[in-house]
Amino acid sequence: MNRAPGPSVRLKLTLSYAGFLMLAGVLLLAAVWVFLLRYVPDRALIVSGETPTHGVFPVRSNLLRVFAPRAAAVMAFLLVFGLVGGWVLAGRMLAPLTRITGATRMATNGSLSHRIRLPGREDEFRELADAFDTMLARIEAHVAEQQRFAANASHELRTPLAISKALLDVARTDPHHDAGEVIERLHAVNTRAINLTEALLLLSHANQRSFTREPVDLSLLVEEATETLLPLAEKHGVTIETSGDITPTVGSQALLLQLTTNLVHNAIVHNLPEKGTIRVHTGVRTKTVVLTVENTGEILTPEVASTLTEPFQRGTERIHADHAGVGLGLAIVRTITHAHDGTLTLTPLPTGGLRITVELPATATHADG
Repeated sequence: MNRAPGPSVRLKLTLSYAGFLMLAGVLLLAAVWVFLLRYVPDRALIVSGETPTHGVFPVRSNLLRVFAPRAAAVMAFLLVFGLVGGWVLAGRMLAPLTRITGATRMATNGSLSHRIRLPGREDEFRELADAFDTMLARIEAHVAEQQRFAANASHELRTPLAISKALLDVARTDPHHDAGEVIERLHAVNTRAINLTEALLLLSHANQRSFTREPVDLSLLVEEATETLLPLAEKHGVTIETSGDITPTVGSQALLLQLTTNLVHNAIVHNLPEKGTIRVHTGVRTKTVVLTVENTGEILTPEVASTLTEPFQRGTERIHADHAGVGLGLAIVRTITHAHDGTLTLTPLPTGGLRITVELPATATHADG
C-alpha cells in the first residue's frame, strides 16, 4: 500500500513532549505573574531608588520590564529542553517498537526462525513482542508442516504413477503378457491414487473451515460408521462395541461422519490379527461432548502415538494391506477436530492398543442445561 511520506512517530512524540512542557511553563509563569500582581503588597513592588508617589501602575510597569525578559529566557530554555529531552525519551520509548519492526521485516523476507525476545518486565510493548514471537513460532511450525506434507504427498502420489508407468511399459513391450492381470493391477493402483487425491481434497476443505455448521448428534454418526464398516471388521475378526448417550454438537455432518469413520476404520486395520476389540463410546460433559474410540493392538510408546496424527504416518511401519488407507486417516481426524474448535487426544493403552478421544463443544442449549 503506497502512502505519502510523513513525520516519524518519534518526531511527533518529541513535539508533543515539548509542546506540553511549553504549555506547562506558560501556565506556571502566568500563575506566578497573577500571584505577584494580586497577593504581593504594593510597597514590595517599588523598585529601589523610587518613591511611592510615582503610583502603583508605574511600579507594576517596572516589574513587567524586569519579569518579561526572564520569563522569555525560561520559555526558551524549556523549548530547548523539551525538544532534546523529548527526542531522547521518545527514542527510548520506541526502541522496543524498532526491534519489533526489524523482526517483522525479517519475517517478511522469509526468516521465520528469528525471535524478538524483548527483555524487561511486562508492559504493552513486551506483550506485543511476546504475541509476535508466538505468532512467528506457529507460522514456522505450520510452514514446516506444510513442507513435510507437500513432500510426503508428492512421494505418495509419485508411487502409484510410477507403478502405472511400469505396468504400461510391460504391457507395451510384452504383447503376450496377461492383459487381465495388468488391468487388475492398474485398477488397484488407480483406485489408491484416487483415494489419496480425495483425502488430500478433504484435508484442504477441512483446513479452510469452508463448511456450513448445523446441529449434529455424534451418537448417530457412530451408528452409521459402524454399520458401514461392519463387514470390514468381520473380515479382520474384530468385534465393535458401542455405547453412550446422545451427544449434540454443531458442525458439518459430512466432515464429522468422515471423522468417525476414519477413527473406526483406523481401529479396525490397526488391531490384533484375530479376536480384536473396538469400544466406541459417546458421552456428555459440562460444556463438551466426547467421542472415545479404543482398540486392542500392539503396545505403542507415547512418542509413537504422538506422531500418528502426522500425514502419511502408519504406526511403527508402513502397511500395504488392501484396507490400509493412504496414511491420512488420523491427520484428517485432527484437522476436522481443530476446524470444529475441538481437541484430539491419543493415549496408548498399557495392555496394547490406543485410546483416541475427540472432544467438541456441545450445543448451547445442552451446555446450559
